[in-house]
Parts: sequence; C-alpha cells; structure tokens
Amino acid sequence: MKIGFIGCGNMGGTMMQAMLDAGKCAPENIMASARSEERLRLRKEQMGVQVTTDNRRVAAFAETLFLAVKPQCYEKVIEEIREQVTADQLIVTIAPGKTLDWLAGTFGRELKIIRAMPNAPAMVRAGMMALCPNARVSEEELAGFRELCSSFGSTEVVEEHLMDVVTAVAGSSPAYVFMFIEAMADAAVAAGMSRAASYKFASQAVLGSAKMVLDTGKHPGELKDMICSPGGTTIEAVRVLEEKGMRSAVFEAVKACVDKSRGM
Repeated sequence: MKIGFIGCGNMGGTMMQAMLDAGKCAPENIMASARSEERLRLRKEQMGVQVTTDNRRVAAFAETLFLAVKPQCYEKVIEEIREQVTADQLIVTIAPGKTLDWLAGTFGRELKIIRAMPNAPAMVRAGMMALCPNARVSEEELAGFRELCSSFGSTEVVEEHLMDVVTAVAGSSPAYVFMFIEAMADAAVAAGMSRAASYKFASQAVLGSAKMVLDTGKHPGELKDMICSPGGTTIEAVRVLEEKGMRSAVFEAVKACVDKSRGM
C-alpha cells in the first residue's frame, strides 16, 4: 500500500512512525509533503520516507492519502490537489469541523473519504481514534484502514454528528488531563515531594485509574466510591473538588470545545 501525508507535523509524524515501527508499510511506500524543507529533511532522516514540497505529487502517489494540515488550510490544499485525486483513492481527513458534505463539495465530486479524529497518546501507541466513513468506503476498505491504524491505538466508528463530541472528549482532552496531572504534582511539591517523584506518582495514578475503568467495566462513580472510606482522606478531597466546581468546570470545558469544533 502506498500512503501519502500532506502535512507531517506532530500528528502526521506520529502516525507515520507508528506505521513504520509496526511494519504496516515500508519507508519507500510513504511520501510526505510540508512547506518546511527543514521538517521534511528531519522526517527523511528519521524515517527514510520519501519527501517533497509538492502536495500534488503526494496526491498522485498515494493509495491512502492523509490530509494532516490545519483546518484553515484544507480549502487551499484541496483546491491544489483536486485534479490529482481519483475515485480509487481513500482520502483521510483529521480536521475538526470539516464535514463529509463539505469535503465532497470542496473536492467537487464524490470520493472515498474517512473523517478521522486521532489524539496525542498515539505518540505512545495508546491513541483513541474516531472514524466516520462516507457511503463510498466499503466494509473491507474500512477494516483495512482500521488495521493500519491499530499501529498507534484503538479505533471506533461513530456517526458523523458525534465527531465534534469526539474532538472534545478524546482529541483535545489529553490537554485537560495534563493540566490535572500538573496540578496534582504541584500540590505534592508544595507538600515536600520532589518534582520528579510528584510527576511519576500523579501520572501513574491517572494511568492506572483509566485502566480500571476500561478493564473492569465498572461505572467511574462506583470505582470512586470504592476508594472513599467513611470519614477518610479521599472523601475529604472529593468534598473540596465538589465545592470548587470540578465537575462543572470539566463539563463546561468539554461543551466549549464541542461548540468551537462545530463552528470551524
């Protein structure tokens, strides 16, 4: 399979490296483009992939073509490559807010398109990617694409109206979690723990807690109650979080992210 990336920044680079590490594709069968020649030079040195500053060349090369540029660049890039793409190619977009109808209209014709929303933990092969294919993508093609993406995490097919929700609850949410870890570590440092130890304890606690939710299938509230002994330390901390509006703050942050995505 020949894979093309128009845009090879953090997310594009992460996906390329994961595919190579997993043996899903050989370096010579990946071609990437970017405006920065320095970035292309680094990608070539790091991965051995083909590189170019010509987006049209990537579009003509690829069987599966990732559009991994910023949302505001989509219209310009699609206009540039419109004549190179064919009905046989699989086009994958990772921009929030760009609907299947918008993409088809911008390309000027119906193509095989998958809207995808990856997230930053793909960097450590623990990503969560939502997929929304249009009607032209066959079940076999979708299954093959999911296998390709298994190199950097899990995938889930969702209805298109949920893609903006995915952006908020998975695509952007690692930033919220990093803030939570940083805040816990800062508090631990204030209480006398070293910075390195604080980050390790806080990060491992978050990792283990998420694994408990996924592995046990229990409701997060039930797991919380298991830890909150009557009159104990944990319920006192939970009381303060409730008093300070933690749930409301998270709720409103996710809602704001959904609204922003829908408006892009």
